[in-house]
Formats: sequence, C-alpha cells, structure tokens
Amino acid sequence: MKTLPELIAEAAVNVRRLPVKDALAEIKSAQTPLLIDVREPAEAAQTPNPEAEVIPRGVLEMQLLNRAIPADTPIYLHCATGGRATLAAEQLQRIGFTHVTAISCPITTIVNAQ
Repeated sequence: MKTLPELIAEAAVNVRRLPVKDALAEIKSAQTPLLIDVREPAEAAQTPNPEAEVIPRGVLEMQLLNRAIPADTPIYLHCATGGRATLAAEQLQRIGFTHVTAISCPITTIVNAQ
C-alpha cells in the first residue's frame, strides 16, 4: 500500500502547484477565479482564510459539478499544508476542469500573505 506522501508526490507530477505569492497575483488578475479551502469546516474555523470558500475535499467534485462551474474557471485550492490541495487538484483535472492550481504552502503563510 502506498503512503500518503507517495500519493501526493505522484499527484504533484500532474498538477500545477504555485507558492502563495504567485497564486495570489494570478487570483487578483484572473476573471472570476475561485479560491477554495479544501479543509474540513472545523479545521478551517481554527485558522480561517476569509478570502476562500470552504468546500471540504470529500465533497469538492460534487459541489462544483452541482453548481455548473465552467470547466475553464480558474480554480485555486489550498489546505493546511498543500497535500490535500494537490490531491483535490488532481481529482478536479480528472473530471474535466482545465485551470486548476494547488497552492503549495502552509495555511499560515497563505493567511499572512493576504
């Protein structure tokens, strides 16, 4: 059985990942971007990111498909460390989203950069 770090490393090969500074610059210049926190609600409440919409990784695909989000919408994902965001980005690409980015840094770095 693979370890979680192995799964994340495999996903990272196929996923666009950016540090927070670059991701925030893109978000500011993009038309209708989505910034999504894929942590669980209780976890997100402990270190909130007021700029992000909380959609836990476990329901992310269903939520976006139910909302009929266009496939080319710029989507930026973050979590506590970047691992879940990377796995979530891989899943969104798998179902057809074409502009997905995982922000690869700790949540405190993201919150402090905004």
